[in-house]
Amino acid sequence: MTYHLASQELPTRGGSATAAASDFGFQNVIGTSEALREAVEFARRIAGRRLSTVLLSGETGTGKELFARGIHYASPNPGEPFVPVNCPAIPPTLLESELFGHERGAFTDARSLKKGLFELAAGGTLFLDEISDLPADLQPKLLRALEERRVRRLGGFREIEVRCRVVAATNRSLEHDVADGKFREDLFYRLNVLRLELPPLRDRLEDIPTLARYFAKQVAQEQGMPEKDLRPRALDALCTHDWPGNVRELKNAIQRAALVGTTPWIQAEDLALASRRRIEDEAQTTTENGRRIQIPSEGRTLAEIEGEAVRHTLEITGGNRSAAARILGISRPTLLRKIRAHRLEPVH
Repeated sequence: MTYHLASQELPTRGGSATAAASDFGFQNVIGTSEALREAVEFARRIAGRRLSTVLLSGETGTGKELFARGIHYASPNPGEPFVPVNCPAIPPTLLESELFGHERGAFTDARSLKKGLFELAAGGTLFLDEISDLPADLQPKLLRALEERRVRRLGGFREIEVRCRVVAATNRSLEHDVADGKFREDLFYRLNVLRLELPPLRDRLEDIPTLARYFAKQVAQEQGMPEKDLRPRALDALCTHDWPGNVRELKNAIQRAALVGTTPWIQAEDLALASRRRIEDEAQTTTENGRRIQIPSEGRTLAEIEGEAVRHTLEITGGNRSAAARILGISRPTLLRKIRAHRLEPVH
């Protein structure tokens, strides 16, 4: 099975559920890394929990909407609506009406009744992207809708039952937002029923060549031009880049290189990547007490350097994996995967 993280639009309701599932299901995700396999396997398991709330977390460009669509199309009701909402894209003054609907005459421009997105997603999935940007005055209303499965339109008195799965996504730490008073704690716990953290591209470097070739083929088909293969130095440059924009940044880099390059290949010079590199001539990671891990990179593979960085960090933390993950700037599950991948024994 192959995995790919990229977002596309769905056909309108009434289109073929089978065709949509073939376009947006998990079979279209490209990659074979352990981190991605674990994410897809977990998403497949929770897809069958019809009304359970799901929280997707991950950096920008990691494919949260694609996973939301995948969960929807792997559910028992793939033919029902998938309704995406980008919370910060809708003005706060209109968001309540969009989510819950309004009755005729509810406000000056409400000339007719309008169903909200909760109603339109009936039987299917409501995807709330960038949920961390939900205005504070709407948070208790969303909490009530999730807890009671009922909404009330603006200007209305009747409560309307809504039965849809809510999938929320964020690229921020909601725990930090709760601690800072920016996000309601009770809403966070209500959303955090089934949580899936999507891995950043830097944690699955082995997927980069496959993804890069996929995007090169895609741009060739879209532009009606010959497909360009990637030179070894170009692949090296891709695999040592930080990818703060994750798969979205990789896709854009390949598209640009394929379009502006003057040779039949994609070369390192065509990629125009930022000068940041994951591995410098002398890689250093600073610990909280000022100590440094120094790993000479000369003559070593990327995997060897990574393995030694993990080993050194575990040594200086006395085997404390949470502290090691914090020092390395990765999540604890990611650290555990790397410990297994490099066959590192815990330090006692």
